[in-house]
Amino acid sequence: MLLGATGSIGENTLRVIAAHPDKLELVGVAARSNWEKLAGIARDFGVRHVGLYDENAYLAARNSGAFASGTMLVGGLSGLIELAQLPEADIVLVAVVGTTGLEPALAAISAGKCLALASKEILVLAGKFVMQAARERGVRLLPVDSEHNAVFQCLEGHPAAGIARIVLTASGGAFRDWPAEKLSSVTPADAVKHPNWAMGPKITVDSSTLANKGLELIEAQWLFGLRPEQCTAVLHPQSIVHCLVEFTDGAMLAQLCPPSMTFPIQHALLHPSRPPGVETPLDLTRLFSLEFRPVDEHRYPLLRLAKATMEAGGVAPAIYNAANEIAVAAFLEGQVPYLAIPHIVEHTLASIRNFEPAELAGVLATDARARQVARAFLSRC
Repeated sequence: MLLGATGSIGENTLRVIAAHPDKLELVGVAARSNWEKLAGIARDFGVRHVGLYDENAYLAARNSGAFASGTMLVGGLSGLIELAQLPEADIVLVAVVGTTGLEPALAAISAGKCLALASKEILVLAGKFVMQAARERGVRLLPVDSEHNAVFQCLEGHPAAGIARIVLTASGGAFRDWPAEKLSSVTPADAVKHPNWAMGPKITVDSSTLANKGLELIEAQWLFGLRPEQCTAVLHPQSIVHCLVEFTDGAMLAQLCPPSMTFPIQHALLHPSRPPGVETPLDLTRLFSLEFRPVDEHRYPLLRLAKATMEAGGVAPAIYNAANEIAVAAFLEGQVPYLAIPHIVEHTLASIRNFEPAELAGVLATDARARQVARAFLSRC
């Protein structure tokens, strides 16, 4: 089951599935609103279970005649939840943008499905509850994000007590080498041009601010049961090394592969087997360098703020994520300048009381409140 089939993660997942028809079968797909593209995917892969989150898109698709006879077409959040529990599905890959995938992910866990996570916001918003549900149900959580999948590979076979820290690598995004004074002139067109990866607009902007790395550090804490101080990041412009794991004896392991999401997706979907991949592997006979730099948290304040929310715990990460989503959307729509994004997030964090949630409803209410506060602040930026 693939939730988020029309985005960049979805596209790469389809490439992996097409390369291994003897091992993988696509039984269901869902997207937010691009029903024309989704209809093509359903046709190409013979999928009979299809969902559209956007109600208007669902109605348009239902009336279009674009889907084959016998296709079960469902709409809205309830439709995604229904697909996540489909009896035919063994693995549910959640690749929807933002926190929309939270309830479908919990539904998949409740149904005993193996969960492959590409939407880092799910654990940022509700890591406490998602991990608890997975433990209680005995469900495997397989990380699809390239950095977390890399950590997962490096940690296999090593006891948790032997881990000193993990180091996630960050490309630095589109403006890594820009002078700081030039950042005030960044446009949305500039921000969606990533130097290494082909990704959607929101995550590409997050890569340039390092909010994406901040979210990944928070997610890593939940996935691997780490303390905040064990989760760090460095700049690595080549995006060849995806993580480093330092052990208590001082030794380090690293995971390397080209900057293509097909590598972590295939590893997650076919774990523990390792058949030939979709992309050409690294050629070590070619001359290339691997460079690492410390992160300047004055230039990347969103990474500093993410670390602060990790230390604070409670609902602080959820506030951070919600405010960042609102800020990035406003920037992409031309409502606020690029440098306003961290100010919006910092203002929202300072405006809402942090607490330790006893139930998921408290987190969801805080998420909604954070979005209100962030939207109200836009006009002051």
